[in-house]
Amino acid sequence: MTVRLLALAVAALAALAAAAPARAAAPVVAASLRPPALSAPAAILVEPATGDVVYARRAAQRRPIASTTKLMTALLLLEHRRLTDHVTAVPYSGAPAESIAGLRGGERLSVADMLRALLLASANDAAAAIAVNVGGSERRFVRMMNARARSAGLRNTHYANPIGLDSGQNYSTATDLVKLALLLRRNGFARRVMDRPKAVLHSGAHVRVLENRNTLVAHVPWMNGVKTGHTAAAGYILVGSASRGGIPLVSAVLGTPSEGARNADTLALMRYGFARYARATPLVAGRTAATLPVDGRSARARIVALHTVRVVIRRGERLRTRLTGLPRQLTGPLAAGTRVGVADVIRGGRVVASTPLVTAAAIAQASFWQRNAWAGPTLGLLVVCGIGAALAATLRAGRWRRAGRRGHRSKPA
Repeated sequence: MTVRLLALAVAALAALAAAAPARAAAPVVAASLRPPALSAPAAILVEPATGDVVYARRAAQRRPIASTTKLMTALLLLEHRRLTDHVTAVPYSGAPAESIAGLRGGERLSVADMLRALLLASANDAAAAIAVNVGGSERRFVRMMNARARSAGLRNTHYANPIGLDSGQNYSTATDLVKLALLLRRNGFARRVMDRPKAVLHSGAHVRVLENRNTLVAHVPWMNGVKTGHTAAAGYILVGSASRGGIPLVSAVLGTPSEGARNADTLALMRYGFARYARATPLVAGRTAATLPVDGRSARARIVALHTVRVVIRRGERLRTRLTGLPRQLTGPLAAGTRVGVADVIRGGRVVASTPLVTAAAIAQASFWQRNAWAGPTLGLLVVCGIGAALAATLRAGRWRRAGRRGHRSKPA
């Protein structure tokens, strides 16, 4: 009987679902909260604002990384040269399938243009020129790459060349590639370059127009980087970055079978991440956070947040606001905007954002009566007592005068 009732309930629910097309979006939302099915044998998705690893599959597995090697080449160039410096191209003979910018030996390009060629077109000839310019030779530059990987905590990364050509000693992991991408994205110029579908290079022997090999940047509005890679051994790789509604995400997919699979895996990860996070605004500039007494006055002063604070949270997660440093009362004069404390936003027991607390309006210096609240009642009492004493004295004087007149009339003639 119980089984039959259960079957009838399931059938009824199915009928209701079929009869309610307006609710068809619900399964889509539920599906977006399930981990995506990927073709990549190794992948990771990170939400940088919280530091959460949202998804991971063999994220610590060492694999060939192809041209995502150039993320480290770009980082070293930015750390050792100015954008306005120039790099001289070196003779480079690449295989027919290699990506190059067509640089000629002796041609001079600005560091900015070399980075555009390196990060957008994934130009191997640009990587070779950068290695010689920064390291003095490719061998010394590779030593610099490995030293920088160690200092950045990339424990499962090793470089054999500045380009990403297949080698048993040129490898990394999905985890390390995301760490490196986040490090490179601290540089504003690098972020802007990686977020462009193409770039025009004006330095060098002639003007060049280079396309971004990360095609998602051109076709998906919220995709903004980072770097592709492909070799026969590595398969198709994409270290991706995206931002939507103030929520940043960085991913890596390694070893996918095609460019289409690489892009599909990346977009599936990003959508999965966006469905799991939201952006909260726990503090708004100018909004009252507290009120404080002022010099014993009856009115209280408004204390407000100086800055608006926005925080990325997991959906359904609660934030806590803590006010610290506030005095028991305020003493004027104080200008509007005077700092009197701090508001901390706490997520999961950790402070994730802060803003000063300031006075909303100016506070004038207290008058004598406001500073000495006892004076008014005391003076009033004294006045009343004085008036009473004066009246009593007047009354006594009047009685004495009347008594004197009566006594004068009663004396014999």
